[in-house]
Amino acid sequence: MNVNVPPLDFAFRIKMHFPPGPRLRFPVSADEVRGFVSVAGGQVEGPLLSGEVVAGSGGDWPLFRSDGVVAFDARYLIRAVDGTIIQVFNRGYAHAPADVQARIERGQPVDPSENYFRVAPVFETEPGPHDWLTRTVFVGFGEKHADHSFFDFFAVR
Repeated sequence: MNVNVPPLDFAFRIKMHFPPGPRLRFPVSADEVRGFVSVAGGQVEGPLLSGEVVAGSGGDWPLFRSDGVVAFDARYLIRAVDGTIIQVFNRGYAHAPADVQARIERGQPVDPSENYFRVAPVFETEPGPHDWLTRTVFVGFGEKHADHSFFDFFAVR
């Protein structure tokens, strides 16, 4: 079977800042916990989009599953350098071996190769120079740190 692998184009990187202090967590079933962390701002830089993450514009509501997987469900706003507001809906998964996950929870550095952290964002914006985001499929790779995360987004051609 001949399979065509779609090429990926690097679009932009987001550095997402989070407020200091503990994150909210609350049980939603006997073996799952929902979390919440608000967005404290950030930067968007890349060949296809640049701007800022609007502080206070949203957050992430991760679901910590009993199998060790964290299911992300984030919403926030980007203000492009031209002032256009872009809403981001970002869902994905992270999982790592128990020892790596423990280091992540303690805020210790973890090599990105040790942690599966993938997302699939969808965007909303007004018609104009950034509406290509609303008709393009993206995949993203995340990297978690104590007070921020990086997301590298690639457009699927």
